[in-house]
Amino acid sequence: MIAGNEAKARGRAVLVTGASRGIGAAVARAFVAAGDRVALHYRSGRAAAEETLASLPGEGHIMLGADLTDADEVRQMVDQAARALEGLDVLVNNAGIYPKNQITTSSYEQWQRIWRTTLEVNLVGAANVTWCAVHHMLARSGGRVVNVSSRGAFRGEPNHLAYGASKAALNAFGQSLARALAPHGIAVTTVAPGYVDTDMAAAVLAGPDGDEIRAQSPFSRVATPEEVASAVLFLASPEAEFASGTILDLNGASYLRT
Repeated sequence: MIAGNEAKARGRAVLVTGASRGIGAAVARAFVAAGDRVALHYRSGRAAAEETLASLPGEGHIMLGADLTDADEVRQMVDQAARALEGLDVLVNNAGIYPKNQITTSSYEQWQRIWRTTLEVNLVGAANVTWCAVHHMLARSGGRVVNVSSRGAFRGEPNHLAYGASKAALNAFGQSLARALAPHGIAVTTVAPGYVDTDMAAAVLAGPDGDEIRAQSPFSRVATPEEVASAVLFLASPEAEFASGTILDLNGASYLRT
């Protein structure tokens, strides 16, 4: 463990999953700008992760590949991040997949496969990463976990049913964790964006549905990755400890829940 003054000077040790591009890369950049050291997790986008890593100023940042559906790879990845960063202070569960699965058009075989894979990545994978990371945070007597969920957990995802269900479950997981981990000084929060202007959404936003999607918000646009990253950075801050259990909507008033 790093001594108190040295740890403060070097910043926090942060692990971001799905950090090769999009929201994850923006989150990594936000933490680095705040003086923290970051471990970038990626699954298959090694080239993009290398590009993101090369863009980060300062020293001590690393990138790590792992398939989140493989529990052993998850544990090795998190332990490797903790060794390289000399501990873990913050985990951002950003990795996720968004496969289409419509109940009226999917074959039964497709239906089963997509449900299984989506839950393995978006829910079980996040849960396994969290278990491994929390056990490093306990050694530091505190930490932060921020989950990246979705507006779809509340609004519904009729064409991506497994995705919507996985994000709703992630919300419940995060709130249960918030109650379980508060006595250990670990706060757990969630951000729930709507559409975000990322590479993954670019084709949809540029297509025939793009204007309708932007019009869902009275701002007539979608979020930027940097806006999501700013919210994640705040929720991971020492000042936001009492926000533990919060699910923060980041959808530009495109969907309002009570």
